[in-house]
Amino acid sequence: MSGTTLTEKPGKPGGRSGLGSGRRLLRGLPWLVVRQHRVALACVLGLTLLTALWIVYERHELVQLLDAKGWPENDPGRPMDDNRSYNYITSIINGLPLILAVFVGAPLIAGDQESGTAQLVTTQSVTRRQWLTAKLGLAYTLALVSGVVLSALFTWWWKPHRSLFLSEWIDGVIFDNTGPVLPAFLLFLTAAGITIGALVCRMLPAMVGAFFFTAVTTLFVWDEIRVRLGSPKMFTYPMDTELPARFNDAYELDRWVGSADGTLYGWGTCAKATEKAQNACIEEHGIVNDVIKYLDHGQMSTMQWTAAGILLAGTILLTAFTLWWTTRRPL
Repeated sequence: MSGTTLTEKPGKPGGRSGLGSGRRLLRGLPWLVVRQHRVALACVLGLTLLTALWIVYERHELVQLLDAKGWPENDPGRPMDDNRSYNYITSIINGLPLILAVFVGAPLIAGDQESGTAQLVTTQSVTRRQWLTAKLGLAYTLALVSGVVLSALFTWWWKPHRSLFLSEWIDGVIFDNTGPVLPAFLLFLTAAGITIGALVCRMLPAMVGAFFFTAVTTLFVWDEIRVRLGSPKMFTYPMDTELPARFNDAYELDRWVGSADGTLYGWGTCAKATEKAQNACIEEHGIVNDVIKYLDHGQMSTMQWTAAGILLAGTILLTAFTLWWTTRRPL
């Protein structure tokens, strides 16, 4: 092994050569990186393909059911309420960021540093930057392909039938898995796993660190960020009346009661023990309106592209830091 390089070796006509075999789609360093991570690559691509085919099948089944019931002219009921496959599919897609961060991103550099492969490869005919570029290129291509395919298919399944699905558009199961958010999210968390691995330099601690970072980000931090991406609106309407139908897709952020002069009071201001006391409180404060603060469904696309921009900016920053850190530290 010590006498080999990553350049193509000449071979006999029609015969097989070394790492640079002309019969391979990839040669040299890209081939080495793909071969090194072929298990993770096969698992992620296989999971993506399986989920993609499952979505296509479930959408076909849904369309057949709705056609049989005469939708949208006739009410089809709630066909998605008991659809266990939908829950399984969304669980797989929601778990994909964790899989990429922990099993692809974290070991990508840390595994080579721990095993000594990084030192071996970079003493051959490639530079450290070439090695990093090939590594990052594989991880990011995998994240991008998986994200784009699953996001496109899930959007294709959900968007025409969104009124039948269980989750609101602002929920992570919809917002994060449709449009540009999923591929951007996968790129960001993959980059985070790579950065953690480059800092820790040991594979198992890097995987644990990537697991906790991804869990905290997806379960807590991102939920708080998501609802702040839109521009909240206010709507006032008479008390004890129904909201107009156009608000069926609106996401309510807050609610008040208000007087005729526009003064707002907390929703529970007149929550008294008896109806007589409630009426007296309402009359005392001059309360005549209900007021809601909401996000309109029409903002979803803008919010998603804003989210994708934030995640891609984070990916770029993490990648730049990883390149800077790794090229200036001993392997």
